[in-house]
Amino acid sequence: MSTNKISRFWEKYISKTISYGIPQKATRYYVQHVENYLKAHDGRRLHTHTPEDVQTYLFAKGRIPQLKDWQYKQLVDALRILFVEMVKSPWAQGFSWDSFSSSATQLPSEHATVARDYMRPTASVVKTEDSPHNSAAVKDGVWSKFQQAWPQLASRMVSVLRMGQYSIRTEQSYCHWFARFIAFHKFNDPQGLGEKEIRGYLEHLVIKRGVAAATQNSALNAIMFFYRKVLEVEDVQLGSYAQSRKPRRLPVVLTESEVAALLPRVEGVVPNLMACLLYGCGMRLMECVRLRIQDIDFGYKQIMIRNAKGGKDRVVPLPMSLEEKLKQQIERVRQMHQSDLDEGFGSVYLPDALSRKYPSAAKEFKWQYLFPSTRISVDPRSGTAQRHHIHETSLQKHIKQAVNRSGIEKKISSHTLRHSFATHLLRSHQDIRTVQKLLGHADVSTTMIYTHVLGTPGISITSPLDNLGDTPLDMLEDKIK
Repeated sequence: MSTNKISRFWEKYISKTISYGIPQKATRYYVQHVENYLKAHDGRRLHTHTPEDVQTYLFAKGRIPQLKDWQYKQLVDALRILFVEMVKSPWAQGFSWDSFSSSATQLPSEHATVARDYMRPTASVVKTEDSPHNSAAVKDGVWSKFQQAWPQLASRMVSVLRMGQYSIRTEQSYCHWFARFIAFHKFNDPQGLGEKEIRGYLEHLVIKRGVAAATQNSALNAIMFFYRKVLEVEDVQLGSYAQSRKPRRLPVVLTESEVAALLPRVEGVVPNLMACLLYGCGMRLMECVRLRIQDIDFGYKQIMIRNAKGGKDRVVPLPMSLEEKLKQQIERVRQMHQSDLDEGFGSVYLPDALSRKYPSAAKEFKWQYLFPSTRISVDPRSGTAQRHHIHETSLQKHIKQAVNRSGIEKKISSHTLRHSFATHLLRSHQDIRTVQKLLGHADVSTTMIYTHVLGTPGISITSPLDNLGDTPLDMLEDKIK
């Protein structure tokens, strides 16, 4: 390629980056990413490059722990602009750019998968604010202020939550809302606050802040937990206070035809397989991303879901239509894991209890995540470079994009697929106790919500409007004509 052609190529590339909203001062870094990619491929003509070439390169770059999240995302975007806008490769539009970009996000210390191991304070020792073992709300500024003002009470609250086996999300919520309550009262001694102060804060949330009933109830639960469980004050009463009632909401459910239209539009092999599992097994989002190789049992045609909501395990059927795809995914993970081992990596996150009991398990293939991240990240606790599972936001984005492409005009999220799984099983006359077990519901009344979605027993009722023959609107249109 002549010097003039090369110059025009880069001018056009820079123009494309700016059209993508990239600041002009950052365009030189995008050019550097592309130049490095070209050097790694010995100057091969760009139109001969395949998706496998790009994927291999991104996986290789993903093994560099020193490469920060934003740099990796920048690299992905640089190659996306190159092949989509410049080369216009036929495969480029359907390539999993978003999967690579989303997986650049490392699991933060408060993420539900790893949070417990970042935070193990004892009742007698209060950690400093910048300690990685601090409380669940370490990034919550108001909780940090509460810790500084009342360190013994803050430590005691976290310890009681941990001893009670509350989930990490509940811990974060309780710490956050109780700290907000104390901040509202100028960080006065919580032991000196009573029913009047509690009512005042809850009324403030509704009247001044306009929060939803569920939000107000979260705050109330946090406050009641502190006084009844931490301070052991059993007779806390709210007098004439009227608690907001949470309105009953029916879940959004897709029809079978809508599911059939949605799933093929989830682009990317891994995101599509994950979306199929959400619907085919009724999994929650986090249950899916946390699956490990050993959880897939082809012999018994089942999938084991470990440490689900409430700390329980359960078994769900393995969809036969996904068996071959799951085997292919396991083989891809095997190859990735072997490459990681060859490069000196290959370990995976294990809870502290397991890592102490089985020191060598972290590098065993069976413990690897079924849906690993495309890049290595550094564990801030130990400094170990590990490959975590894919970040859940990646799948959420793919499903949202698929909804937009499908033209389905419903408020759909990843959880909608779980709702649809339950509803379709009940529609096919499956026993409600069986569905309860598959969903992992502690109470059958939770599962009963799906019978209301079905509309039974009124599903066969005909609207009285349909008995009129020509509708009033038809008659009106005839008059207009």
